[in-house]
Amino acid sequence: MKKITIAIDGHSSCGKSTMAKSLAKALNYIYVDTGAMYRAVTLYALRAGLMDAETKEIDTERLASQMDEVNISFEHDEAGRMQTVLNGENVEKEIRGMTVSNCVSPIAALSFVREHLVALQQKMGLEGGIVMDGRDIGTVVFPNADLKVFVTASPEVRAQRRLLELQGKGDTTTTFAEVLKNVEERDYIDSHREVSPLRQAEDAVLLDNSNLTIPQQDELLLKWAMDCIED
Repeated sequence: MKKITIAIDGHSSCGKSTMAKSLAKALNYIYVDTGAMYRAVTLYALRAGLMDAETKEIDTERLASQMDEVNISFEHDEAGRMQTVLNGENVEKEIRGMTVSNCVSPIAALSFVREHLVALQQKMGLEGGIVMDGRDIGTVVFPNADLKVFVTASPEVRAQRRLLELQGKGDTTTTFAEVLKNVEERDYIDSHREVSPLRQAEDAVLLDNSNLTIPQQDELLLKWAMDCIED
């Protein structure tokens, strides 16, 4: 059975990572969370004092000079869940918090950051058998991907999902209004940035999961993937 490259793009907090992980597991493919890579760079910048969390101002010159020091990898925890590792440290929890969420879009808009990470992502997917999700996978990273999916849902649905995720990780202070504001701000920044803006590739299949259950979307994605593999 041939191995294909699957690109899943879409808006923030629409479940791209969840569905990509599930699809990769069903196909026994490699899964790469590109959003986590941008979040890891953001965390690095915040920790190194290269970005102000309040003003979003970035010391781009210093960050650019330190990109080779930002080593990102992935590993499975004891439960088999994919964890993001930054310079040898498991930072999965830290990169999912609101501080990083509020700062990641300006970091992801920097051309030198995107060039650095896109090169890493393309290297990961050279031999196929990979599911990768992000904002520009089907348009920039793998423009010749065998299957491209663009995922969306209403801002309110995405905000509620994100809030439940934060609460599940012990966050009891973040409000729905704060999360909704973050979702809408990220949508605007992601779709209006000069470098690799978020957009649906012309040959991508649209998946609006506002009213779909996780099993329903997983079944649909697997069908699309198998149709492509058997074609």
